[in-house]
Amino acid sequence: MTYTIKKLLLYALVVLTAIFIAGCDNPRKSNSLKKVLDAGVLKVGTQYGVTSYYNSASGPQGYEYEMAKGFADYLGVELEILPYYAVNELFPQLDNQHIDIIASALTITPERQELFRFGPAYQYVSQKLVFKQGRERPRDISQIDGELLVTSDSNHAATLEQLSEAYPQLSWMETDDMDEEEMLEQVLAGELDYTITDSSFLAVMRRRHPDLSIGFTIGEQQPVAWALNNDLDDSLLAALIEYFGKIQSNGQLATLEDKYFGHVREFNYVDTRLFIKAADDTLPKFQPWFEAYSGDIDWRLLAAMAYQESHWNPRAKSPTGVRGMMMLTLTTAKELGVRSRLDAEQSIRGGSQYFASLMKRIPDRITHPDRIWFSLAAYNLGLGHVEDARVITQRQGGNPDLWVDVKKRLPLLRQKRHYKNTRYGYARGNEAVTYVENIRRYYDTLVWLDDRKRSEQSLALSETN
Repeated sequence: MTYTIKKLLLYALVVLTAIFIAGCDNPRKSNSLKKVLDAGVLKVGTQYGVTSYYNSASGPQGYEYEMAKGFADYLGVELEILPYYAVNELFPQLDNQHIDIIASALTITPERQELFRFGPAYQYVSQKLVFKQGRERPRDISQIDGELLVTSDSNHAATLEQLSEAYPQLSWMETDDMDEEEMLEQVLAGELDYTITDSSFLAVMRRRHPDLSIGFTIGEQQPVAWALNNDLDDSLLAALIEYFGKIQSNGQLATLEDKYFGHVREFNYVDTRLFIKAADDTLPKFQPWFEAYSGDIDWRLLAAMAYQESHWNPRAKSPTGVRGMMMLTLTTAKELGVRSRLDAEQSIRGGSQYFASLMKRIPDRITHPDRIWFSLAAYNLGLGHVEDARVITQRQGGNPDLWVDVKKRLPLLRQKRHYKNTRYGYARGNEAVTYVENIRRYYDTLVWLDDRKRSEQSLALSETN
């Protein structure tokens, strides 16, 4: 659909909404979609955070940011992100119409529904009581014994208020001075006994801080959606419903969900701790080679691959005969000019070259980051088997160019009724899925560790100056 046609359709939606409103009890409500289209800017309020919005070296990032950018592009307008530090700072901005939408992982609660209208739910989360590993685990409200701190005016505070009716002894404090990440860090430092956070955010944070432990789940799962001003008409909401319907049907929403959360839902305490320790103790010995031979690949992704392959052990060997840091077969090593697979530098160079060659062989229509995930699966399983899984995906009505669809079908390569109709036959496709998801988790942790190191170095430099 061309930009001009889409613009005309959106203005048609404006006109139809205006006609509908004219027949309603409150015709004085202003047309919210027309306001955005005329201004050419969609103003979205959000919170700073690892899962919502932050500025990285490559530009703005975040689950909420990417969806908001997609909606602005859908409307054919510019996106203006207005980030705040606390959720209670966002509501007055929406009330005063300084922003058009709140996109900040807001859970839909009865109290909020009285004040705002919400778009379609795009995620479901549960609230988790968090404490530090090593402390006695509380298994219900009655076993909370210590200081509990949550964000002011949050859904966590509202939940505690409701629970206090059944548990009069329940006490907690609320703060505007810290966000959820800071409170989790206080729990880790032993300065705070408990806090409450949402399951999606906690899944990301536990990859960085494995000593964050879950006591119990508080209440039922809650839907997450964007909030709009309740005093305006339905036109912007109607466009928002159309947008979410579009990205739901074309797989974009599932792809974004997978990008930010799909690989962190499962948590292994021991593996995460061992990886962070190895990143401190072992990785520095090999990091110069990962950086030197990574080429167009992020060296941290290459390092994550090597950890998954060998745990950064240059002399690693598998029962199938692959060897070395990057676990190359003898045939592949010869093709890449690797004389000794047990030589860490040669193995890293060879593994990087082989992975880069796989990236080039993935069909051009498969875009980033799915292109990376398919290439990782091919490194583990072979490109032919990955192509077989893509064929099965297409036969079953999925999108063969989306990792989130193909990874559901890779395990089918172990089932005779599926692999007997493929070109390359049987394969342990389930292992390829685990392989890719592990590397994604390791990579995310390395990016965070690297960013933290840079920040500490920058701070130390500024203090010396």
